[in-house]
Amino acid sequence: MSLFRHAVFEISVANPSGLPFSLAPEIAFAGRSNAGKSSAINTLAGHTRLAYVSKTPGRTQLINVFRLKNGAAMIDLPGYGYAEVPVAVRRQWQGLLEHYLTQRPNLAGLVLIMDARRPFTDLDIQMISWFAPSGRPIHCLLTKADKLTNQEQIKLLRSAKAELAKLFPDHANITLQLFSSLKKTGIQEVEKVVGSWLTPLLPDASAPT
Repeated sequence: MSLFRHAVFEISVANPSGLPFSLAPEIAFAGRSNAGKSSAINTLAGHTRLAYVSKTPGRTQLINVFRLKNGAAMIDLPGYGYAEVPVAVRRQWQGLLEHYLTQRPNLAGLVLIMDARRPFTDLDIQMISWFAPSGRPIHCLLTKADKLTNQEQIKLLRSAKAELAKLFPDHANITLQLFSSLKKTGIQEVEKVVGSWLTPLLPDASAPT
């Protein structure tokens, strides 16, 4: 059974303190504004409008919770790095993201969304730097891979893996892959990786097929 399919919206909150108490594992989805995070969540869930895709990057300011069939949750965090958002708001978002990623006890791992054409921006690196010391896994989705040719994809994946190893040589639990919401490619790989995070935490959960 698909891991993400049939996810349902549960709640939106403006601050991590508003999240309901839960012992169920959570998978955080974070990424730079306009990197394709909402589209990736919709594609994984098989739902065209589960996560709101804004035409104005940086508009979504809430933490959205989507409940999976196995009881775990996808946590859609606000996009970061949109230049036209006021500085005070950007700082508020930064504090919100850092608080959730470092303080949430039942967080199983982080799926970090990056545009394949612009991976590892300074803010992406900062996000990984915040989270990696927790010891929890990070899986990077290089989205919009459909905008690259097959040869460009091969070259990009090789260079991104080399960059990752250079930036974080001591963190073997950071992985990455190509992903396309338009072409629906990369879904099974995401499910396999994230499913491996959840299997030890959900005794009745099985790895997705």
